[in-house]
Amino acid sequence: MNALHLAGPASDRAREGLTAVFFGGVRPASGEEEKLAEEIGRALAEAGYSLLHGGYNGLMEAAARGASSEGALVTAVTLISKHDEWGAFNPHATTSVHLPDLGARLNHYLDHADLVVGMGGGIGTLHELTAAVYYSTTIRPVPIFLAGPTAQRLLAFLREEKWLYETPTRPLGFLSTAESADVFRDRLASLDALDTAPIGGA
Repeated sequence: MNALHLAGPASDRAREGLTAVFFGGVRPASGEEEKLAEEIGRALAEAGYSLLHGGYNGLMEAAARGASSEGALVTAVTLISKHDEWGAFNPHATTSVHLPDLGARLNHYLDHADLVVGMGGGIGTLHELTAAVYYSTTIRPVPIFLAGPTAQRLLAFLREEKWLYETPTRPLGFLSTAESADVFRDRLASLDALDTAPIGGA
């Protein structure tokens, strides 16, 4: 059964171990992307990460299924006002956080993230991914993995159209891609110790 609680200020939320945030849509682009999400969830759990995700179906559920199969804590993060409309959590969520608005929800994800995995999805996933990239260039350089062909096409588009480009003051070394579960596991295992202190000493 899911445990409902309201998140308080960041200083009140004790962090235990490592936390991975997963952003992915409710309509997988293919069965292969859904399988990749499950394998990523499994790999994260094997590496000692708990999982924060939206809590619903599609790629989120696949990642949660993989993580829970290895005994990881899987937390659903939703909105107080939308939970009834959005429906029940997937069966792999073991606890939940209900927040008052989209800003609080997004801040909760990013404030707790030791790494972020992004896959394909709808406009909500796009918002989450671009916010995570902005956060990592301006607030705290959290490692971000873009996994699967849909997210990698998005990254290529953002680079080509100069929505995303590297500068000396905004390096992009936190960004990685993962074409497959094996590549993700390898890159996760060899993840360099990235300095995730707040940028500018904030």
